[in-house]
Amino acid sequence: MKIRSAAITTALLTALTLGATTAPPARAASLPRCTQPARLDVFREGGLPLLDWRENLEFDGRGTLWVAHLTKNRVEGYAPDGTMKASFPVSGPGALRRGPDGMMYVNYGVNPLTPGSGIVRFDPAAAHPKAEKVVEGISGINGLAIDAEGNFYLSRELATGILKIRPDGTKDEAWTKAADVFGANGLEIVGDQLYASVITDTTSPIVRIPLKDPAARTTVTKLSHNILDTKVLDDLTYFDGDLVVASFRKGQLLRVDPATGATCVLAEGLRMPSSVRVARAFGDNDPRRDLFVVEASGRIVKVTVG
Repeated sequence: MKIRSAAITTALLTALTLGATTAPPARAASLPRCTQPARLDVFREGGLPLLDWRENLEFDGRGTLWVAHLTKNRVEGYAPDGTMKASFPVSGPGALRRGPDGMMYVNYGVNPLTPGSGIVRFDPAAAHPKAEKVVEGISGINGLAIDAEGNFYLSRELATGILKIRPDGTKDEAWTKAADVFGANGLEIVGDQLYASVITDTTSPIVRIPLKDPAARTTVTKLSHNILDTKVLDDLTYFDGDLVVASFRKGQLLRVDPATGATCVLAEGLRMPSSVRVARAFGDNDPRRDLFVVEASGRIVKVTVG
C-alpha cells in the first residue's frame, strides 16, 4: 500500500475514515492472541508518519536487508547491525523481491506523482547497486511475487486481475483474466499457490490462486466481520507453515493457517505496517522466529516470535 498511488489513496482514506491513524491499536474480539508471544524491537527509527513512508522490504540472502523508501524515492540496504550499506534512486519504489537468478526486483512508479511505472532490478552484490529497467508501462501496480521460472505477478489495488508478466516482458493476458481478483495488495508464492491479501474489500479476505489454474481460486479466510472491523490488509509472507499478514489499520500482524483459515493476532502496537518478511541469512537472526516489518511511520521493526 502506498500514500502516493491512487490505489493507496483509496486505502488510506478508508483507514483514516475508520480511525486508522487516530485510534489506539485494538485486537478484534473475534481474533485470539497467538499462543507464542511476539516482541517488538525498533531496528531503525522513522520520521514524520506518512511523509517518511518505508513501503516494502526483502532480504537478499547475502546479509543485506533491502528497503523501499517510497516517499524519498530510494532503495536502501542495511547490515544486520542497522548500518546503512547502500542507497540509490528508484522512482516511487514499492514491492521488493529476490528473483530466482539472485537479482533483486522492485516495482517502481508506485507513487503516481513520479514518472513512469514498471519493474527494475539491481545486483545486490554490486559495490554500487544501480536500478535497471526490466518492464515499463504497467501503471497502478503494488505487490510483487516472482515464481521459480522468473514470471512476475503484480497486484493492482484498483483493478481486477493480478498481472502475470513473463520473464521476456510479455503479458500473459489469459492468466491475468482468469485471476479475477479485485483490489489485491500483498502477494506471496508458497509452492504452486499464490496468496493475495485484498485491501479494497471490507471483509479483509486472503485469496489462494493456483499458479497453473488461476480460475480455481478460493478464499482462505475473511478477517473482518463488519465494516468497523476492516483490517486494511497490506503485504504478507510465509512463516513457519503459516501466512503472516500486516493489518495497516489495526497496527497488527495476523497469523493465518492457510489450510484452515484459523487466525490469531501475532503482534500489535505497530504504526501502520505495510510489509512483513522473514529474516533470511541476516546476521544472527533466526528465520524460524524473526520477522522484520516496515511502516508508513518510517520505522523498521524486528518482531521476535516465542
